[in-house]
Amino acid sequence: MGSAANADDVGELKRLFSPALTPRQNTILTHLANWYTNTEALCMATSGNADLLELSSLRTPYAGKLGVIEEGAFADMLVWDGNPLDYLRTIEIRNGS
Repeated sequence: MGSAANADDVGELKRLFSPALTPRQNTILTHLANWYTNTEALCMATSGNADLLELSSLRTPYAGKLGVIEEGAFADMLVWDGNPLDYLRTIEIRNGS
């Protein structure tokens, strides 16, 4: 049986982009590597999702372009030492770290 969620949790989980969902989304992304190459999985999560969001037109919360690195675009960026395509699980958050 699952645990009950308070109203703040439910509101947070209904948001399209929710910090509360990030750990779960990162885990799902790393598991995509079971069926896709790391490059394909990373593209699905970045520029692929940006393309889908663009199709939602007025529902997108962003005025700028997504999924690209260019002037005027919006981005969340991760920077780490090494190639993320070599070890995609680097982005997976476990136990809060």
